[in-house]
Amino acid sequence: MRRGFSLAEVVLVCAFIGIVAGIALPRTAALLDGVRLRQAAHEVAAAVTLARAAAIRRATYARVVVDSVRGEVRVESGEDTLLRRDLRATHRVEIRATRDTITYAPSGMGYGVANSTVIMRLGARAETVTVSRLGRMRRSW
Repeated sequence: MRRGFSLAEVVLVCAFIGIVAGIALPRTAALLDGVRLRQAAHEVAAAVTLARAAAIRRATYARVVVDSVRGEVRVESGEDTLLRRDLRATHRVEIRATRDTITYAPSGMGYGVANSTVIMRLGARAETVTVSRLGRMRRSW
């Protein structure tokens, strides 16, 4: 009666596992990068929505500050910081914006905003959040 596996069987199974892992791991990494990028764009969109809601609710100006150097997004209203997200540390994305500040008036309309764009980039992929002059926001990729 035979017990265990022969060396040839173990080598064959290890080679098969190596081939499957070599095919699956790069695809999994690309999939995870896409998830990180979408989550970063979602967080920027949430910050824009929060700033608009805070401006209306507090009847004062509120702004989204995009700090490309630090890789973070902040929502400020008066002296208060309502939200701070470090997208570079959390999601490993680069962030750029056409304007470093998006301000909302107490009416909920964009104040001094002319189609501001925030771009999150991770490798070759990118997602964009655009804010119109009226203060409306949309995402694209």
